[in-house]
Amino acid sequence: MKKIIVTGGSGFIGSNLILLLLKKNYSVINIDKSAYSANPYNVKKFKKNKNYLFFKLDINQRDKIIKIIKKYRPDGIINLAAETHVDRSIDNAEKFVKTNINGVYNLLEIFRRLKTITKNKMKFLQISTDEVYGDIAGNKLASEKYNYNPSSPYSASKASADQLVQAYGRTYGIKTLIANPCNNYGPNQFPEKFIPKMIFNILNNRSLPIYGKGKNTREWIYVKDNCEAILKIFLKGKYGQNYNIGTGAKLKNIDIVKNIFKIAKKNKIKIGKKSKIIFVKDRPGHDLRYALNSSKIRRKIRWKHKVSTNKGLEETFKWYKNNIGYFKRISKKNITKRLGLKL
Repeated sequence: MKKIIVTGGSGFIGSNLILLLLKKNYSVINIDKSAYSANPYNVKKFKKNKNYLFFKLDINQRDKIIKIIKKYRPDGIINLAAETHVDRSIDNAEKFVKTNINGVYNLLEIFRRLKTITKNKMKFLQISTDEVYGDIAGNKLASEKYNYNPSSPYSASKASADQLVQAYGRTYGIKTLIANPCNNYGPNQFPEKFIPKMIFNILNNRSLPIYGKGKNTREWIYVKDNCEAILKIFLKGKYGQNYNIGTGAKLKNIDIVKNIFKIAKKNKIKIGKKSKIIFVKDRPGHDLRYALNSSKIRRKIRWKHKVSTNKGLEETFKWYKNNIGYFKRISKKNITKRLGLKL
């Protein structure tokens, strides 16, 4: 049985990835420091699974992670431990540097120091983001060869981590891989992020704030499709390489919200008087367009997304509607408070 450490496994993508791994009979060790966005609701269903272990640790706690690796001898680490909200990085970048850069450095150092013990058989898969490429103008698409051009402290921290991963792979011969997914959405996503925040506000008769004029375009992927891609990269990816994970489904923020309204009405949700779109001050340095060329992963690894945006949004809406307990564990301040304006 393959054994994988998932760092940041109590978060959005991490918990969905663990669900996939357990269904495929992997043994999973979840290392998570249980920060604000790591909702216990995400992983409570795993606790009785004999193939699941949880350790409440920061990825900067090197000695404790070394002990875990020596004891359990995993086949690799998939690193999803990260600070991810752009607005929070604008307000205070320090945590992003500590986790997204220093934390990745620490994990790579563990790999380097344990090479003899593990016989260099462990893989390290870094989960990055499409935001490292920055604003993609016109009709261009960013392939894996596209130059990194991050715009926010968040994307800069992820770009820095990617460079470390590539350097450690080349210099020390560590089996490294990098995945650059587009915008994820789906069950378990912390509702400071765009789609779950819009759903929460509709369900609670709140206004729907959209930055600028809502023309910012993002490429979207349902989280379960993304997790399938991550696993395929871990199993079949070529060491030292990056893999974009995209669907080609590029939509403006305003169009996403309009689609969510349609889905709410289809599900017979009464739209309150306060649930209206309002345009608010734009985010500083807000990228207008993200767009990936993901032909490499389709060609080399034979991965292809399965869930359309409309289907994924409907599944996501139903999940939040049917899992009100998820919201109850979260401070409303973390959902409704506007961030990213401290300049």
